[in-house]
Amino acid sequence: MTVGVVLSSTSVSHSIDTTVQLAREAREAGLHSAWFAQTFGYDAASLAAIVGREVPGLQVGTSAIPVFGRHPLLVSSQAQTAQAATGGRFHLGLALGTKHLTETGFGIPYERPITLLREFLTALRQLVDTGSADFHGDLLTATTPLPAAVPGAEPPPPLLVAAMGPQALRVTGELADGTLPLLAGPRALADHIVPAITAAAAAAGRPAPRIVAFVPGVVTADTEAVRERATESFEFYEQIPSYRRVIELSGAERAADLAVIGDEETVAAEVRRYREAGATEVVFTATGLGGEADRQRTWRLLGELAVKG
Repeated sequence: MTVGVVLSSTSVSHSIDTTVQLAREAREAGLHSAWFAQTFGYDAASLAAIVGREVPGLQVGTSAIPVFGRHPLLVSSQAQTAQAATGGRFHLGLALGTKHLTETGFGIPYERPITLLREFLTALRQLVDTGSADFHGDLLTATTPLPAAVPGAEPPPPLLVAAMGPQALRVTGELADGTLPLLAGPRALADHIVPAITAAAAAAGRPAPRIVAFVPGVVTADTEAVRERATESFEFYEQIPSYRRVIELSGAERAADLAVIGDEETVAAEVRRYREAGATEVVFTATGLGGEADRQRTWRLLGELAVKG
């Protein structure tokens, strides 16, 4: 099982130079991947391309770019450019986003999200696989009057979706390469997410999907203070229906209940639980929860787990 970390999130954004240095430290610690959230600040794909080019051997990805307010032609250009820049180590993570941010930020209605996801993935798959598209859907059109392939962008970057609901998982299993669930505990993974996306992929004749579990967590001695910060940091997700549902399916009442906080033994045991639940990869998102010493302890442990496999 591969292990990674989130380096740029919606709550913490470092300078580009600092992000590159953190990525080097993550790689030196033995971690396999670094992921970057899409905010209204940094462009996640560009940041991933910079880091991936500066830090050889490190897989990089976006977690995740909302499909609302974007177009497959533009996202394909970003993804192929990042794939070429990193020598094939880029992973494109997409998301449906939220109604509030979509309508407030872009001024466009958050309507028919599952239909948009299906059309977006269909057109995007054509573009990254062949460098061309001729797609005409109900919500979007994507054609290529000019070539849309980027030299060196091989193999096509994997397409991953932050899907957790039944409909989104079905579309993702049929058209993408895996899912990026956040705040989905081992119970939700094993009982709902993994079976649903795996069945959809099998029915579509696609390989078994990747399950990249994003887990808030940190190795620390100050568990009480860190748990309080986690409660404040993740309260936002409790207002979003898709996250509220997956939190409940995980057997938790609050989002912070799913944060993995404790000593090395405690955290290692929880990582094993995610693996046993079907996660093919575990990515820790701990930015802002603990201090610098906690981050170093966390990365050291995750690097050791990555080596053990």
